[in-house]
Amino acid sequence: MPINRIQFQRGVSMPEFFSHYGSEEQCSSALKALRWPQGFHCPRCNATEHYVVGHGSRTLFQCRACRHQTSLTAGTLMDSTKLPLRTWFLAIFLISQDKTGLSSLALMRRLGTSYRTAWLIQHKLMAAMAQRDTEQPLDGYVQLDDAYLGGERPGSTGRGSENKVPFVAAVACNQAGHPLRIKVSPVRAFTREAIAAWAKINLLPTCDVLSDGLGCFAGVIDADCAHSYMVVGQRKPRELPQFKWVNTILGNLKTMIYGAHKAFKFGKYAGHYLGAFSYRFNHRFDLQALLQSLLGHAATAVPTPERQIRGVA
Repeated sequence: MPINRIQFQRGVSMPEFFSHYGSEEQCSSALKALRWPQGFHCPRCNATEHYVVGHGSRTLFQCRACRHQTSLTAGTLMDSTKLPLRTWFLAIFLISQDKTGLSSLALMRRLGTSYRTAWLIQHKLMAAMAQRDTEQPLDGYVQLDDAYLGGERPGSTGRGSENKVPFVAAVACNQAGHPLRIKVSPVRAFTREAIAAWAKINLLPTCDVLSDGLGCFAGVIDADCAHSYMVVGQRKPRELPQFKWVNTILGNLKTMIYGAHKAFKFGKYAGHYLGAFSYRFNHRFDLQALLQSLLGHAATAVPTPERQIRGVA
């Protein structure tokens, strides 16, 4: 059997990572280049002339035009952090290179932080990954399926269970039938209106969508997509090659959740976990570029305070 070059590609090794980002100075230089690739720009007036005040971890950039002061991390995902930059960079490395996901507990042990700190770092990064992944909709031939998170607690069963969080999985394939990109997103419910709203954000009008015939999936037509369906009935996934890749994605997602994370508050944080899963899959063709992409997104993402992550007013 030939080797799958995507699965067996070289990522970024630990020695390689530490050779580039092993010190605070290296991380500071990298963050500055990622945040201001054309040189410093004042976040208030966009002027470029500035001078540096303070020293060490207290370094500030002061604009000569408006005298506004900003730090290297202010206005980024690392806004107001008290952690060394090398801790953030290590977390980004670990989360980006782990295919099956990394639990907050495992991240805590590797970073040497408290559990709350590791949990917050992980959710800030996952939120940024999910946000970036929504910016590029799928195109071409798309396999679409419905699934649920949860449903193990006591209560009613079936599609109307109050313990389940509905989500859709979509896989865009090329003409040879190979998967290119995916979307795995929570939805309000499996209704035509909810699927139409999801499709208008996540699918281009040129998509040719194949589903299992669930009535709500006709909503993709309202998003100007072509739609065909195949009634699945009680057939096993192996008997449905037309849905091979969406079933594979759902299997990989299940492995990630119940392997690395065991459980989480599905109703509250499903978007973070599902979005991060999609982000890693969609960047799988180049694991070295994946690290750089996530570093860049962390440097340019808007601050996400803990109360926003937790949904606290």
